[in-house]
Order: sequence, then C-alpha cells, then structure tokens
Amino acid sequence: MSTPTAEMTGEKKPMDLLRFATAGSVDDGKSTLIGRLLYDSKSIFADQLEAVEATSSAKGHDYVDLSLLTDGLRSEREQGITIDVAYRYFATPNRKFIIADTPGHVQYTRNMVTGASTADLGLVLVDARHGLTEQSRRHAVLLSLLRVPHLVLCVNKMDLVDYSEEVYEKIHAEFTQFATKLNIPDLAVIPISALKGDNVVDRSESMPWYSGPTLMHHLEHVHVASDRDLVDVRFPVQYVVRPKSDEHHDYRGYAGQVAGGVLKPGDEVVVLPSGMTSKIQGIDLFDQEIDEAFPPMSVTIRLEDDVDVSRGDMIARVKNAPSPSQDIDAMVCWMTTTPLKPRQKLAIKHTTRTGRALVKDIQYRMDVNTLHRDQDTKELGLNEIGRVQLRTTVPLLCDPYSKNRTTGSFILIDEATGVTVGAGMING
Repeated sequence: MSTPTAEMTGEKKPMDLLRFATAGSVDDGKSTLIGRLLYDSKSIFADQLEAVEATSSAKGHDYVDLSLLTDGLRSEREQGITIDVAYRYFATPNRKFIIADTPGHVQYTRNMVTGASTADLGLVLVDARHGLTEQSRRHAVLLSLLRVPHLVLCVNKMDLVDYSEEVYEKIHAEFTQFATKLNIPDLAVIPISALKGDNVVDRSESMPWYSGPTLMHHLEHVHVASDRDLVDVRFPVQYVVRPKSDEHHDYRGYAGQVAGGVLKPGDEVVVLPSGMTSKIQGIDLFDQEIDEAFPPMSVTIRLEDDVDVSRGDMIARVKNAPSPSQDIDAMVCWMTTTPLKPRQKLAIKHTTRTGRALVKDIQYRMDVNTLHRDQDTKELGLNEIGRVQLRTTVPLLCDPYSKNRTTGSFILIDEATGVTVGAGMING
C-alpha cells in the first residue's frame, strides 16, 4: 500500500522558501523591479500603494514609481540609489520569498557580500541600452565567489530599445561567454521591463520572439532543495536545553540548525571535538517529535548517552566528520576602513564556535572586475577581497565553502569594538 501524500490526507504542505539577492549598476532598475514583483503579486497594502502614488505625483512623475516601495532610507530616496541591504518578504500560492536588495556601487561590495551570502539565487540586472558593464561583471564574479547556485540575468528596460530581439541576443551571448570563466551551475537570461511589467509577472505581448518563462515563473519553479548538502551530516550545537521542570525533569537536548545531511533517530553520531560517540534518541521540532531533520531546519536533538556536549560543539556522522583545523586558508572580504594586515589578531566566529585568530599571511588581493590576483599586496582595504592564511586558538570544525556554505564560512570581529570587520570563505 502506498504512503498517503499531503494532497490525499488534506494536510497543508509546508511552503518552499527561496532567498534571492538582486544586484546591478546604479539606475539599472533593481528597486523598480522589486516594487513590480511586490505590486503585481498583490503583496503590498492599499495604503502603501496610495503613499507611493502620492509621492510619485509630488515628484512630477507621470507613472507610479514602484522603486519607492523598497528604497526605505531617506538618503537613498534623495540620491535615487540603494545603499543598505534591504530585506523584503512576500509570497505567492507556490512559494515564499526573501529578497535581499543589495547596492550596486563598488564602495558597497561588503553590503552585497552580506546580502548574497545566504541566497539561493542571484538576480543581476543590466540596462538593455548599455549592455554589460564592469559592475555587471563584478556582481557575477561576486555571486560566483559566494557560490550562489542559480543566477538570473534580467535584461531590463527593453521598452527603451523597442523590445529589440537583436539587442537581447547580443547581451545574452556576451554574458554567457563571460559566465564560462565563472562557477555558475545554472544560468537563465530573461528580457524584461520592470517599469511596464513585461515578463516580470505577466508574459509580454511586446516580445513574442521570447519563448522562455517570466521572471516570477522562474523564481517560483527553480529547484533549490538539491543545492543543499544532504550527505555530510553537520549539526553545530547552538544551545543545551535543560528545562529542569517537573514535566521535563530529565530532559537534555541540543538545539541548533542543521547545516548538512539528514539526521534520524537511531543514527550513530560523534560529538566533536571530544570524539565521544552516541546514537540519536529523538529529534524535537517545537513541541513534537519528528522522524528526520535536514537543512535548514532548526531542531533539538536528544542522544541516548549522557555525553558532554556544549555550545560550539558539532554533531556529525562517525565515519564522515570534518577534520578539526587551526590553520585556515580562506578568501576574505574586508569590511572596515582600517586595513587588514599580517600579524593582526582578531576574534573569529565559525558556526556556533568562537575563538581568536592571527593573520599569518595575505597571499593576494583579487580584482573582482578582472579576476587579476595582485600578489604584491601587503594589506586588504575596505571592500577588498583576498586570500588570507589564519591560525586560530581553537580548532574549527570546517568544510570547504564549495562543499558547505555554512561550515565553510566565518566572520572576523574586532575584539575592542565587537564590530564585524571581515567575512571569510574557506578554500578546499
């Protein structure tokens, strides 16, 4: 007899979530595009729309300026640009979405790295009139470096080039050629007009030559579940749960977010760095016990044996565990005005584990526009990315970033101020 499905039992299936980051040069229309997605998917309130209409009219526009829905900071509105990473949330009947609207300026590279670091998909806009620019290429390089598995190139403002197929095909060919130098597993190219709504949510009647999906259809149907590592079990322990109440007198669980693999009751596991082994007794999600846990679920794991487990430890499979390492080779994006130099000491946070790190060497600085490696550099400045050797005071239970974006990344913190000054991606 077959197992009953959610459709058969009438149960509601949990909605799939897609995180995507937008990038593009100034005035390429990112904010207008996001406004159009929110507007055409009926994800804004009537009073929000009225406020935008009133502001658009006051500015003398003969159209509704949908970019006003996203450029929330006053300084952004005054300059007509995006500075901070703005997160927006909306949903359709098929999927939930989190948008990270990232800045286009080169001086805000760190903001883009922050916004794209957790994205399933990167959306790069280009102006059809100008074609690929240095910034377009830089954004593609950064999304590739951050291992964002899906990339969509939106050729925007097609209405300003008379919906020309020739213009679209030229940009399509040029970008596809450029993308062969990068690590981009999945690429889609879509001609749109964010202002007019062509191919954003509704199919454009002005571009009958384009037979591909609309942007919204692609966002709703792009497959992201297989992007996560479901083989190598990685469970960084965030918190030890000991209620000490009469109802749960002997309860002892380990809470955290699954970073890799599938965990099930009965699985034999090892706790790192101690090396103690046990079996999973049960997995709790809120107030119910579940049969399995996988990324990116946040759960509480109970073990059969009373082994010593604390925050910063990691639960993994006995024969498939990360090797603890104190020598870290990583690409680092530097995020503060005081440059990163050799011999510098910083705090490091990797998953739920914290320690201190010494900068042993800066091997090179990468030019994110040309991919050139400057091996003569002695420091990394604000918004620069380079290959750095670190020595940590505690062993990190890490994987290469190319294999696992959670266990392969870390942040560097200024111990004096507590400010995050760098983000790192561990090399394989």
